[in-house]
Amino acid sequence: MRYTPTLKLSTRLVSFVTMIVVSAMFILFVGGVFTFKKMGGQYVDQNLERITEIIDNELATPQDFDEIRRWLPKLLQSSNVVELQLTSPAGVVYLFKDDALKQQQQDKLLLYKKTYPLQRNVDYFAEFQAVPPYTNNSYSFEAFFSLTLAVLLVVFCLMKGLHWLRLQLYGSELLEERGRMILAGQVEKYAKGDEREWPYTASEALNRLIIELNDARQERSRFDTFIRTHTFLDQLTGAANRVLFDSRLESVLQETGASGGVLLVDINGWDTLTEEVSKNVYESFLVSVGQVLNNLTQKYPNAVFARYYDSQFALMIPHQSEKEISQFCHQCINQLEKLEPPKPLDIDNWCHLGVSIFSQGEGLIRIIDETESALKTAKLERVNNWAKYKKKVDNRIEYRGGVRWRNLFDLRLNDKNLFIYEQPCYLIDSITEKIVHFELFSRIQEESGIVVKASRFLTAIQQVGYERKMDQTTLKMVFDHLKRNQPQRNYSINLFTVPFKKKEYLRWFRNELLQLPKALRQQLSFEFVEGSLINDLDVMRPIIKMLSGLGCTIIVNQVGRTIVSTHYIKDLPITFLKLHRSLVKQIDRRNENQLFIRSLLGSCVDSGTAVIAVGVETKNEWDILAHLGLSGGQGRYFEEEKQLLPNIEITASIKPGRRNRWRK
Repeated sequence: MRYTPTLKLSTRLVSFVTMIVVSAMFILFVGGVFTFKKMGGQYVDQNLERITEIIDNELATPQDFDEIRRWLPKLLQSSNVVELQLTSPAGVVYLFKDDALKQQQQDKLLLYKKTYPLQRNVDYFAEFQAVPPYTNNSYSFEAFFSLTLAVLLVVFCLMKGLHWLRLQLYGSELLEERGRMILAGQVEKYAKGDEREWPYTASEALNRLIIELNDARQERSRFDTFIRTHTFLDQLTGAANRVLFDSRLESVLQETGASGGVLLVDINGWDTLTEEVSKNVYESFLVSVGQVLNNLTQKYPNAVFARYYDSQFALMIPHQSEKEISQFCHQCINQLEKLEPPKPLDIDNWCHLGVSIFSQGEGLIRIIDETESALKTAKLERVNNWAKYKKKVDNRIEYRGGVRWRNLFDLRLNDKNLFIYEQPCYLIDSITEKIVHFELFSRIQEESGIVVKASRFLTAIQQVGYERKMDQTTLKMVFDHLKRNQPQRNYSINLFTVPFKKKEYLRWFRNELLQLPKALRQQLSFEFVEGSLINDLDVMRPIIKMLSGLGCTIIVNQVGRTIVSTHYIKDLPITFLKLHRSLVKQIDRRNENQLFIRSLLGSCVDSGTAVIAVGVETKNEWDILAHLGLSGGQGRYFEEEKQLLPNIEITASIKPGRRNRWRK
């Protein structure tokens, strides 16, 4: 970036003009001083030369020397001669000293000393010590009135000229200050300039360019949102479409310890309905059904709701037990029966639901087939009903309700029982790989000794309202680790947005950060989920700016899990965007995900925000991501997760055995 001067334009010009004027006055003053000194010296020399000539003539005339002693002192005193010494080859012929004048002139160094040879008396010399000219003169207003008036006039004109110059350049200062603020990133605040800005044409051109830039940004954001919406969302209901649903389901099925249920909701008699009623009627009814189902899925944060076919909705609810899925199916049927379907739909036989329970490693097509089979079973009873596909469920996975989750969290959410793992995140260019930070993940240990990942219990954390406790425990452990060990590593911490709605938590969080040295704060990054950040944007906007001002890095993760506008990238100081794992999984075979990433990269142009892929597991995935232009990656393809805190080995808390089952 080109260097810009820190002084204002008017300050620089005023300083230059003042320096020129003062320098000119100084030069004139110094020249006048030397002129006066030279003129005074010439005047004294002329007097001393005339006295020397008189003395020379008198000595050449035969007369009594005593007669010269009578009139010579008066002549010397009238010429301010302090001392005269007349010497010859035989010695000092005559010596004159004016003691009274010598006492007045205390500093002998200031006396004017000069020696003259006598022309008519060879080998005679006259040595004078005289008072310099203007020594006894003092300042006189009358004598220097013209000079004083000239100096005052110059100073007055200088002040008036500088004031006029400042007024003329004030508009350019406003324009320069506005340019500085724009370069500092405050484009929105200084989009319209002051009317006093000068030159006017430059100010008006800047206004127009900023307006056009804002319009282009908004249009680009709308266009990117339009691309993502038409790629992954249903235009009528606003729910996800079949492409997004299959992508999310396939990604969940490949996660370790994955489990949950897939539901298909079908409207019986849809073809007849679309033929006999108007388009507005059946579309309005379809939207009502979608709203009911969408409201029911809101309590499951990781659930996916989609319009799978014209008359079918699909729901995926991960990390829930078979009992919980069954209860959810009952709720769906009960809520749908409250709707009044338009004729010719049968009010007692228009909605059917099929469900299949899935676990890790199962195939997408198999799960959909099982769900469709269950849906056909529900239709056979010819009433509003649901059916579940009968299959063997992995009973090794222990499911728990809200009360049991709460008891487990009360027991494990502390600095001794919460385990924190780390995984490096790389920024990659064409040559080298650089670790930008280590992302931290939380895990807890069940009573049986099984270590549970955050993806399995974060939903329960939100259901029981333990987000604040979870974040505070994690932050205390990480901060203590930084203060105690001061590692030369950058750490990235995942946080919820809900706790920041409480002022007490915000004050605690800010005070904990301020207690850290500046160098340690610069090693911290904070990650927020994109969907939660957008929902709480008004609350999080000042908090994110505060964190950025304290030197921390802001990261938005799970980008793409929900389809939202990316205009927040221009509004917030975000350094990195981390893609959701479902976008990265098998991206080499999913063109729609590649389109989504290209659109996201276009939104980050000229924003300084880099996009990072999370969950990279194969070389083919990374090759495609690197080709798309992503800045970095994170996942098992680069390095596995490792335990960071506490620094102890995890073992089963209960040993097997009938008699010793309660011994540690």
